[in-house]
Amino acid sequence: MNFKQLEVFLAVADTGSFSRGAEATFLTQSTVSQHIAALEKEFGLKLLDRTGRGALLTEGGKVLCQHARQILAGAAGLDHAMRRFKGIEEAVLRIGGSNIPGDYLIPAVLPLLLERFPGLQVTLVQGDSHEILEKLARETVEIGVVGNADSREDVDFEPLVRDTIRLVVGRGHRWRNKGDIALTELVEEPLILREEGSGTGKALAVALQQAGIDIGKLTIKARLGSNEAVKQAVTAGIGVAFMSELSTGRELERGDLAAIDVSGLQVVRSFYIATRAGRELSPAARAFATVMKEKYQLPPGR
Repeated sequence: MNFKQLEVFLAVADTGSFSRGAEATFLTQSTVSQHIAALEKEFGLKLLDRTGRGALLTEGGKVLCQHARQILAGAAGLDHAMRRFKGIEEAVLRIGGSNIPGDYLIPAVLPLLLERFPGLQVTLVQGDSHEILEKLARETVEIGVVGNADSREDVDFEPLVRDTIRLVVGRGHRWRNKGDIALTELVEEPLILREEGSGTGKALAVALQQAGIDIGKLTIKARLGSNEAVKQAVTAGIGVAFMSELSTGRELERGDLAAIDVSGLQVVRSFYIATRAGRELSPAARAFATVMKEKYQLPPGR
């Protein structure tokens, strides 16, 4: 059984005639008869009585007629839905974002994305980089933006933008007007860090190790689960923190925070578009990746 046979069957049933059914489906009458015969053979039932009054549905034919209409209507609806999905006229996109992409990078491109594709519905799921990559691998999100490119075979990473991580202090801190400090001054200073698994934390640990400092030897006062929590703690004077420039722009402008250089220490990391390895992206996910790269993509060769 196929859709064409059902279309032919309904054409004959609706017109009450094999010849008119053939005209309606642009087939020869013999081809129409073959389609009907194939259906009758498949179901083991006579579906149409050939009478002097035309082709009349049998009781079995009436049952098939009812279901055939539902099947063909469903097929037409499916075709319409897939065309809308392909054109991003009607689609739901689940995006994963680690903390900084989820708080700053992704929200900044949503107005442009939704202006281009007003029928798109976006769900943003946030967590640290490890959590987002796990959600991507479990297919609870289709595409992600993360700050930590783990070496894993099930995810592909494309560099998106670089970010500088700088030491920040609050309004009343004694370093506020120093401009820069020595690396040794950092060891005894109360420090606020992000939670385990944070891309910021990993980048900082690597940079400190390269500078000859074990992060475990620092005076860590707290580990907090978001950039906003870290900013509040620094503003309150609990300690100093290394934070992304992307996340502190407003506070630095207002003077709530001040950025301090640490001699001999440079912390730079990249954010990545993460996708499932070997999997086809939906049109909506491809559109999102395009818009992200338009706004943030690293220049070639950098």
